[in-house]
Amino acid sequence: MKSPTLKKSDSAVAHWLQGRVNVWRRHESLLQMQRGRKDPDSSETLEFVKGYRGLSRDVSLARNALPNSQITLYLESLLLRSFDLVHRKPYSLFRQFINMLRFELPQVMQELRGAITISVSIFLLSAFIGWWLVYTYPELAALFASPKMIETVQKGGLWTDDLLNVVPSSMLSLGIMTNNIVVTMTAFVLGTLYGLGTLYMMSLNGAMLGGVFAFTARYHLAGRLFEFIIAHGVVELSVIILAGAAGMKIGEALVRPGQMTRRDAFNMAASNAGKVIAVGTLLLIGAGTIEGNISPNPSYSLSTRMAIGIGYGIFMLLLLSGRLWPRQKSSSDSGSS
Repeated sequence: MKSPTLKKSDSAVAHWLQGRVNVWRRHESLLQMQRGRKDPDSSETLEFVKGYRGLSRDVSLARNALPNSQITLYLESLLLRSFDLVHRKPYSLFRQFINMLRFELPQVMQELRGAITISVSIFLLSAFIGWWLVYTYPELAALFASPKMIETVQKGGLWTDDLLNVVPSSMLSLGIMTNNIVVTMTAFVLGTLYGLGTLYMMSLNGAMLGGVFAFTARYHLAGRLFEFIIAHGVVELSVIILAGAAGMKIGEALVRPGQMTRRDAFNMAASNAGKVIAVGTLLLIGAGTIEGNISPNPSYSLSTRMAIGIGYGIFMLLLLSGRLWPRQKSSSDSGSS
């Protein structure tokens, strides 16, 4: 299918819109300045309100001339945030966070769909390669497991068996949360290396998971490892994959900025992807709590662990898609009508 071409009038509008990037940047700066302010008569506030009216016009023009472009998505997001601020009730940080979850996060997830598909594919392919290598050449398990872990498995046990007897659950949870957040942030930040660092992190984590399962399978312990992982792993691995997708989006903005400057494309990608990372960090706190208290506790059955893992995973999907909240008319439509 051929890509649609712009009419001459649309091309002129697109060129005019591209010339307003500095205006939008100034408006976004004013938007950040307005959060928490209580002096509605200040010159910056009046300038912001005036810019908001012009932004509504720009969104309407962009939807007609540049549908589904980065510029249009950026303007719609900026208008949505501006609308919420102009028509907000008295300032509330909690309300601002909820609005981000309800309106901005689902839109960002839509933009990340392609990157998420790539991230999942790389992770699964790497996991398969890691599994095949270790299952075929068991000595390669040393690439993914410490000598102590290998010795424990060879004796018929898992390194996770006595975790609660060694470390209190609260300390264990804290250590796990910290490690998972560091891995997630690293996968995200390495996107600044034009996405190559993120690709490396996703491949490494996938190969490690596959390799460890292959090694335990040789000693008939893969089922027990699955039983340990399932309660927390659904969300934990999903957040790491999302961080990979976010990092790839940053890399794509640097490699292919499109109709925007590389700096503007990077800033927009980092701002949008940062919302996913922030929510992912909160989800990892929950996963770390589960991993520190439930996963190593033998009193929980496999069915209970699966129910917890799948239930938490469904909660994550509902949260990221915005389906946790009642449907309302889009405020961007209200603002541009």
